[in-house]
Amino acid sequence: MRRRNNSFKNILTLMILSIIVAIGAFIYFSPIFEKKKPTVSFLNNGYWNAKDKLNIKLEDESGIKSYKISFKVNDANIEVQNKVLESKQNKLSIDINSIKLDQNVKTIKLAVEAYDNSMWNLFRGNTIYKEFTLNIDRKRPLARVITNSYNIKRGGSAAVVVEVKDENLKEKYITFNDTYKFELIPYLKEGFYAAIIAWPVEVEFDQFDVVNLVAIDKANNVTVSKVPLYIKDLKIKNDKLKISDNFINKVSIPVLQKSDMEIPSSNDEIFIKQNRFLRAKNVSTIRDESIKNMSKEMLNNFSINPFRRLSGSKTFAGFAEKREYFYEGQKIDEAWHLGMDWASIKRAPVKISNGGTVIFNNYLGIYGNTAIIDHKLGLQTLYAHTSKLNVQKGDEVRKDDNIANTGSTGAVFGDHLHFGVLVQGIEVNPIEWMDKSWIKTRILDILSEAKQEIRRSK
Repeated sequence: MRRRNNSFKNILTLMILSIIVAIGAFIYFSPIFEKKKPTVSFLNNGYWNAKDKLNIKLEDESGIKSYKISFKVNDANIEVQNKVLESKQNKLSIDINSIKLDQNVKTIKLAVEAYDNSMWNLFRGNTIYKEFTLNIDRKRPLARVITNSYNIKRGGSAAVVVEVKDENLKEKYITFNDTYKFELIPYLKEGFYAAIIAWPVEVEFDQFDVVNLVAIDKANNVTVSKVPLYIKDLKIKNDKLKISDNFINKVSIPVLQKSDMEIPSSNDEIFIKQNRFLRAKNVSTIRDESIKNMSKEMLNNFSINPFRRLSGSKTFAGFAEKREYFYEGQKIDEAWHLGMDWASIKRAPVKISNGGTVIFNNYLGIYGNTAIIDHKLGLQTLYAHTSKLNVQKGDEVRKDDNIANTGSTGAVFGDHLHFGVLVQGIEVNPIEWMDKSWIKTRILDILSEAKQEIRRSK
C-alpha cells in the first residue's frame, strides 16, 4: 500500500514539476511575456533654443502602454505629458512643446519613462527611463555683411565678405534664391569669411529673388542677412542646330558607350539620352567634385590674373548660348552652352593663365577628357574635349604650364578647347574673368576693402 502511495506521490510530483516547467517555458518564450525594454529615440545634439518643438520616438514590439515626459529644471520637476494609451501602438512620435524658462537657466534635463504591454515583470511590463541633457541657447548668431560687389549680372559672379560668430555655430553659407548654396571660406581672422557667388544663367532676370547670408547654431537659432546687389540682365544668344544621323552614330553612341550607359533603340532617343541625361550627370559630377575638392583653408591673400584665350585661336561658341536641337525637322531637345569654345590647330597646347591645384582629371561624358583647376576662394577653371591631359589630380600647376592638348573627345566633332570658369562648380561667364578691370573692381577691391575693416577689428 505504501509502495502505491509513494508511486502516486512520485507521479503527482512529476506532473506538478512538468506543469511548472511548462508554465515557466511558456512565460519565458511566449511573445506576451517578451522581456525587451521599449526604445527611446531623441534626435537632438544636446542644444535647445527653448522655442522649437522637441520630438521623442518610442518603439516596442508588444506596444507602448504608457509614458511620462517631464523637464528637470534645477530642483524642480515639470511634468509635460503623462498618458495611458487606449490601443496598442508599436511606434509613437511625440511632440513636446516649449516651456517658459527663466533667462538664467542654461541647462535642463528631459526625462522620459515608458512601459510596454508585456506581461513580464509580474504583469507590470518592461520599463525604460532615460534622461537627456539640453544646453539652453536662445541667442542668434552674429551674421553681417561687411562688403560685397556693387552688382551682379545674370550668369556672372560677385564677391562677398562677411562676419559670422557664435560659440555654438553649426552652419554658415550664402544662398541664391534660397536654392543654391555657396560655402564661406575663412578670411584673415577667425569669424570672418569670403566667398565668390554666382547667378546661374538658367535663372532668368525676372526670377532673381534674393541673396542671403545664413547662419545657424546648434540650437537652431537662425540669422539671415540680405546681401545687397543691383542686378543686370545678360543678352542671350539663341541657336538652332540640326542633328544628323552621322553625329548620332559617330558621336552620341560612342560617348554613351564610354559612359557605360545603355543605347536606346531610336536615334532621337539616343541623342536625348546623351544631350540631356548624360549632360545632367556630368554637370552634377562637376559640381560635386568642385565643392568636395576646392580649397577651404583660411585665405590671407587672393590674386588672380585675367584668363587668356587659347593662343592663336578663334572663338567658335560663347557663354550663355541657348541651343535648340532639331532632328528630322522636329525639335527634340535644348541645352545651354556655358563656356568658350576656342579652336586653332589640332592638338594645340593648352597653357593656363593662373596657377592652382588640379582637382579633377578624367573622362567626363559629353565633356570628354577634362581637367579642373582650383584657384582658391571657390574659383575654378575647366578644360574639356582635350586629346591629352598632361597633369594628374593633386598636381600643383603654375601660370603658363602646358596642362593639356586640344582635341575632340566627348560630344563634339572638331578639335577645340571648351574653357569654362566655375564658381563652386557652377559655370559662370568667362568674359568677366578675362577682364582685368572687372576683376579689380568686382573682386579684388572688395576683398581689399574688407581687409582693412577686419584688421581693425578686435
